[in-house]
Amino acid sequence: MNTATTTTTTMTLNEGFFARRNWFDWVFALLVAAGGIFALQRYGHAMDVYEKGILIGTIPCAIWLGWFWRPLATLMLVVAAAALGAIGLYQNDGAGDLARADSVFLLKYFISSQSAILWMSMLFFISTVFYWVGMFVKGESETMMKLGSRVAWTAVGMALIGTMVRWYESYQIGPDIGHIPVSNLYEVFVMFCWMTALFYLYFEGQYKTRALGGFVMLVVSAAVGFLLWYTVARDAQQIQPLVPALKSWWMKLHVPANFVGYGTFALSAMVAFAYLIKQQASETRWYKLAPLWLLGVALCFEPLAFRQTQQTGSSYWMIYFGISALIVAGILLARKTIAERLPALEVLDDVMYKAIAVGFAFFTIATVLGALWAAEAWGGYWSWDPKETWALIVWLNYAAWLHMRLMKGLRGTMSAWWALVGLAVTTFAFLGVNMFLSGLHSYGEL
Repeated sequence: MNTATTTTTTMTLNEGFFARRNWFDWVFALLVAAGGIFALQRYGHAMDVYEKGILIGTIPCAIWLGWFWRPLATLMLVVAAAALGAIGLYQNDGAGDLARADSVFLLKYFISSQSAILWMSMLFFISTVFYWVGMFVKGESETMMKLGSRVAWTAVGMALIGTMVRWYESYQIGPDIGHIPVSNLYEVFVMFCWMTALFYLYFEGQYKTRALGGFVMLVVSAAVGFLLWYTVARDAQQIQPLVPALKSWWMKLHVPANFVGYGTFALSAMVAFAYLIKQQASETRWYKLAPLWLLGVALCFEPLAFRQTQQTGSSYWMIYFGISALIVAGILLARKTIAERLPALEVLDDVMYKAIAVGFAFFTIATVLGALWAAEAWGGYWSWDPKETWALIVWLNYAAWLHMRLMKGLRGTMSAWWALVGLAVTTFAFLGVNMFLSGLHSYGEL
């Protein structure tokens, strides 16, 4: 019996990577390859050699990602089918007609770029509510959190559909206007929302716990709140031509890599917040909770900053501030109940570490790519522009965090607070520089 068990275990361990693929994996790979080849044949004439290289490199990367995490393969197929369906609905006598977005039911209410992104916004709010309701209800907790997870998946899908369709719409406005939608604050905030949520959903599946969903969806919902304000205040949903500095294939690599970093850094900070809540769950002396109250004030700082720097929308930001303050206060007051639902401190610490490690790797790649892009656009790899300087500060902060963890065994409270400080630094690099400083990256100013 022992011999049979050992033989079975050995066969399992020695099973090849391709031998573990099922029929769905191979169908997915075939569809991705066919789609990539079709795109190359159909639109290759409009691509330079670098863009063709990116497309060709994307095919095996997409297949590997789908094989590595099967839910992602399903998401890719659904997004591709919906985006192609939207493109088909735009057709009028064999040509794209953007006016159909106001007359075709599915485009008008569901899968034009703006409709899909508005659905994304609403669904992320709903997901946040489900996760938090699940944190407190008895008996139906897992059901509510499962609903939160499924709604989050749907929100990610709508965000990606909106992004793909927006890409198509930009080319229908004009070939010289068409571009991948990662060029301004509106577009990158959409990317931040779905990317942060998607990384969380991966960790949710890996650790078999949905209790962190409420915390992570708070930062996603905060980003959605900014996105909605920015849409109204700046009419930001309108597709604009690229400024000359952005007319580069480097943008297709640099910006997404950057936002893998931003998304995972935000995720790690919210996990750190959960860590501190669980750690202080049984503390009854309010003065001992002063650091967490200060954290609440810091989390509410964004609306106050925008109220002071913008001439419009101050009432919106005051309502935003009030909601933020109530949420933070509610979390602190209900910390004992919340702590019971959260996973062990060791699990929280491990998620924090893995999120920062992934983010740091991609942020490093993005920084190198940014330097190469700067050399092409401005004639120098580094110019100490405010955006570049603060990107370096972010990089050094997380490099020090990882060094202290790997070399000195940094764990627990100190690492959690450091991750939260990292979010503040990252937020200033992302938004604060655009608000208060100027430089070569001023095309992203508010």
